[in-house]
Amino acid sequence: MRGADDEAPTWSVAELAAHLGRLLVGAFPDDVWVAGQVRNLSRAANGHVYFHLVEPSTTDQAPAAQLAITLLAPERELVNRQLTRAGGAVRMTDGVEVRICGRVRWYAPRGALQLRMHAIDPEFTLGRLQEDRDRLLASLASEGLLDRNAARPMPLVPLRVGLITSQGSAAQADVLAELEASGIGFEVRFADARTQGVDAPGSVVRALAALASDHVDVILLVRGGGSRTDLAGFDSEQVARAIAASPVPVLTGVGHESDRSVADEVAHAAHKTPTAAAAAVVERVRAFARTVDARADALHRAVDRSTRLASDRLEHRRQRAASASTWTLRRAEEHLAAAGARATRAAGAAILRADDQLDAALGRIGRASRGHLDAAAHRLDARDARVGAHDPTLALARGWSITTTADGRVVRRAVDVAPGTVLVTRLAEGTVRSTVIPDDAQEPTP
Repeated sequence: MRGADDEAPTWSVAELAAHLGRLLVGAFPDDVWVAGQVRNLSRAANGHVYFHLVEPSTTDQAPAAQLAITLLAPERELVNRQLTRAGGAVRMTDGVEVRICGRVRWYAPRGALQLRMHAIDPEFTLGRLQEDRDRLLASLASEGLLDRNAARPMPLVPLRVGLITSQGSAAQADVLAELEASGIGFEVRFADARTQGVDAPGSVVRALAALASDHVDVILLVRGGGSRTDLAGFDSEQVARAIAASPVPVLTGVGHESDRSVADEVAHAAHKTPTAAAAAVVERVRAFARTVDARADALHRAVDRSTRLASDRLEHRRQRAASASTWTLRRAEEHLAAAGARATRAAGAAILRADDQLDAALGRIGRASRGHLDAAAHRLDARDARVGAHDPTLALARGWSITTTADGRVVRRAVDVAPGTVLVTRLAEGTVRSTVIPDDAQEPTP
């Protein structure tokens, strides 16, 4: 419309909205196919689905471009049948890249440009997933990461088990039930993580780091079944590199029967279900127990064999020793008897010789003793004669005397006695006592 003063036309909101709608219909009269990444998907109670289709980027980056998508309930049934015919491998969730078909329209009540979706190309999504998967596997293989976690030594008895899955999920219940039913005293460390959607890779990576720092023996990364797109987080490069770098062996148990995820390829071992992953840990412990029992039995049998063999050898040696000792004793008795006989004969001859030698010695001793006695008698007689010649008694009888001091010392010189000394003079008959007087007091000898 124009104003009264012939100014620029002024549109009402409804007029401009209708005009924009006509322009879009003219510009895009037919269906258009658009490829992008699903973000902010929500399902209304009336069956409508709303989301944004954005230029693919990481979840922490703002999209370079985005388009509002509306999938009304009637078209939703059509899209679901298309996904079902494709085998149910594709499910529209946040982070999934899709190729969809629809009409570009202007939605006047909200003043928004939107794409009214009514078809989807599942093969595009599966193809992109496969391309990304193949490209990632090639990169991991070139870096030597596919076998890095598998090279981690698995503990012989992994009793401290780390579990990564969604809190309250069926996968969590299955794993705990399997471990508890084993009757083995497992110690479970649980880490809650998103296993689906755009937040799943980062959540799983944080859980892996937390459990690795908790010093567990093994980590179980599990979730229940789902479509290829539901399990897309397990094809994430973040998750793959975190598993490869984990210092703890990681066992996957993702509920898919046919395809293997990238996480399965880099894990220490992959299992088809959470229960199977838990059963593998149980079997590991039981195998160790069986090995210990088997070795104990083998050791017991070996000890029994060794004991029996040693007993047999001991008995054989005892018999040989008994036989040898009997023979040795018999020989010893024979040698002893012969030696006794020889000793008896030798003793008799020695006694005879000794008797002869004793008789001869006695004869020699008798003759020698008589000669010695005669010579001694002659010497004794001579000594008696000499003694008699020197007998003081004879000298005394001839008039000689012997003078001694009172204490018995013989007086030979006058100077040997002092005046006043008592002298004892022995005569042939009796003794005389006298006292020495000085020379000037002596009287003349009569």
